[in-house]
Amino acid sequence: MMHFDESIEMIKNIEINNDKTKKLYLVDALGYVLAEDIIAAHNAPAFPTSAMDGYAIIHEDMALGRLKIASINPAGSTLQDEVIGGTCIKTFTGSLMPHGADTLIPIENVEVDRDEIVIKEEVPQGFSIREVGENYAKGELLIPKGTKIDFPQIGVMASLNIANVLVYEKPTVAIISTGSELLELGQEQTNNAQIRSSNNYILEAIVKKYDGIPLQLGCIKDDKTTITKEISKALEKSDIVVTSGGMSVGDFDFVKDVIRELGCEVIFKGVRVKPGQHIMVARKEDKFIVGLPGFAYSSTVTALLYLVPLIEKFQKGHSTLHQVKAKLREPFVKRAKKAEFTACNVTLLQGEYYVDFADKKIGSSAILTNMLGNVALLITSEDDTSKEIGDEVNVLLLG
Repeated sequence: MMHFDESIEMIKNIEINNDKTKKLYLVDALGYVLAEDIIAAHNAPAFPTSAMDGYAIIHEDMALGRLKIASINPAGSTLQDEVIGGTCIKTFTGSLMPHGADTLIPIENVEVDRDEIVIKEEVPQGFSIREVGENYAKGELLIPKGTKIDFPQIGVMASLNIANVLVYEKPTVAIISTGSELLELGQEQTNNAQIRSSNNYILEAIVKKYDGIPLQLGCIKDDKTTITKEISKALEKSDIVVTSGGMSVGDFDFVKDVIRELGCEVIFKGVRVKPGQHIMVARKEDKFIVGLPGFAYSSTVTALLYLVPLIEKFQKGHSTLHQVKAKLREPFVKRAKKAEFTACNVTLLQGEYYVDFADKKIGSSAILTNMLGNVALLITSEDDTSKEIGDEVNVLLLG
């Protein structure tokens, strides 16, 4: 089995040559990744603009103490009047500054006496004027290609009058769980050997959370003919096929063999990682198959490590999962000479992350309940040893 770091490097080096893009209405693009640079087509503001409600004045006229109110300048108006010596124009937030004025004195700094203002508190020259290009300048790169679109990006693009934006399509991920013992939600149990399937549902949730489009194909029996047929159909309908189960060395573990027989190029099979050492990633042109182990915790962790980066690859996006340093609040026992990903509780206190293992059970790779709570994954390499309270460790935040 290969070193974990080598397998991750192989995932990073995968190139997808057939980028799929589409135009979406601006608000519908929320959560998608930009497939074009957004460059300012104009200055914002295009003209000097008032930043507050107040009076547009000539700065040196403040020495007069009193100024005549010549007119009113509401936002959105095309005022023709000009500020001349000894006068002011009442101006509102967002209004263009009247010609002749070089300063805005706020309403709070004056008293109104009939048709005049009395200046109570002076302000420096240029006060409360938004200069041309304060927000952005024409030709400036505002949002680079590859940015995930959130509400600030939508606001900026709206200010540029961009109604439709080019984005990368989210990949369709077909999800199949294999196992003759598996029961779907609501399916009646007829013998004690049957168990309720959770993998296909957690994988659907992971695909949704990390910006793929899930295609739920449910559970299928441990029958080679059926598995071949279903994986083949899934490849036609999706960009990525993710399977759980059938990856080990048992008599009924057919998935790994079927993947090869379908003409897929195996990128790697078997990694020194706990959980999930039987992970398999294969490729057929620009489509991928990710074969995950059957145990629920193994399937979940390996999906985060290998499936999520592939979903991101299709969108040229940045990693959603973040690795941080944390301090142990209790000892950690290293159990295998492999890269280990151990469920832990993570808290952030005064800018530092801390880790403990309260309510986390030690056992097989089937304990999915270890993923409950404010969970993260403690990362240890195959060369690491056990850790003591206060030791610094690497933690993968789930984002």
